[in-house]
Amino acid sequence: MTEVLRAEGVEVVRDGRPILQEVSLTVRTGEHWALLGANGAGKSTLLSLLGAVVHPTRGTVEVLGRRLGRVDLRELRAYVGHVDPRHPLTQPLRTRDVVLTGLTNSVAPLPHWRPTPAQEERADRLIATLGLTDLRDARWPTLSQGQRGRTLIARALMPEPRLLLLDEPATGLDLPGREQLIAALDELRREHPALATVLVTHHLEELPGGTTHALLLREGRVLARGTAGGVLTADQLSKCFDLPLVLDRQDGRWSVRRA
Repeated sequence: MTEVLRAEGVEVVRDGRPILQEVSLTVRTGEHWALLGANGAGKSTLLSLLGAVVHPTRGTVEVLGRRLGRVDLRELRAYVGHVDPRHPLTQPLRTRDVVLTGLTNSVAPLPHWRPTPAQEERADRLIATLGLTDLRDARWPTLSQGQRGRTLIARALMPEPRLLLLDEPATGLDLPGREQLIAALDELRREHPALATVLVTHHLEELPGGTTHALLLREGRVLARGTAGGVLTADQLSKCFDLPLVLDRQDGRWSVRRA
């Protein structure tokens, strides 16, 4: 497997306050990582580094073989799918049009830009993979939070990225919406076996069964990283969240409760 991401000794300092300290991580093709930690642990900041949105204060980050600081970030971001449930769309675009904006990396369609028939076909395939065929022509304001989340994943995949970053994609979802999203992510992994993903959450119940690796952050530092089975243990999670926890896994899915 080839490396998709490598972070070495990364530190991020803002206004004199350390957000991340000595964080290292390597992600390879076909791996599906979970970044977990309490609120304020630095998860979203780390995801922004991996997505070539910001630079580290110290340390190095290489995304798809390109080192931050030596490459145009706008060019690099074209190869990384970044899913943020806080997508700032205000126009009543149809689902299919939202998906197609992934090709131009814009919130709304660019003036005078038209997709090719092949691009339209790809959008329809992704819409089907994410379970949105019946909503292909639905308007953005009428979509539920879960439907919007799946639409944004299809949008992020339009440029055929090698890496997909998901920042708390289940935020605001009810139980059916969360389960539909997780099922869609598992289907995505089956259809795109070379795709690498990194998913940020602080709820184990939001992790798809196909999660292969995990990294636990506590107060900006790595507490544990490695295979999901080795990292997601009651002992490690209790340390991560500073709470005695009991962990259970059934049919590939995790659940947790206080001990």
